[in-house]
Amino acid sequence: MNISGKEKLREFLRETLAKHGDRNDLTDSESIFVSGRLDSFSMMMLVMHLEESFGIDFSSVEFDVGLLDSINEIESFVDSRTEG
Repeated sequence: MNISGKEKLREFLRETLAKHGDRNDLTDSESIFVSGRLDSFSMMMLVMHLEESFGIDFSSVEFDVGLLDSINEIESFVDSRTEG
């Protein structure tokens, strides 16, 4: 994921958190789902965002919320699905 992609991801997550009344800072390594900051509906919104922004097909992915629980983990996941 390039820098602009990571910034778009941060922006998406900040906006999503704000919609839930959470305006606290979000670090790249901080848990966003397991910690309860975002819910399962937000997870589905994130999945749709990743499909649209990065062309990831989640129908062929064994899904575990832990794969997408922080900005760093999302970045690694996207990179592993979009390489070569």
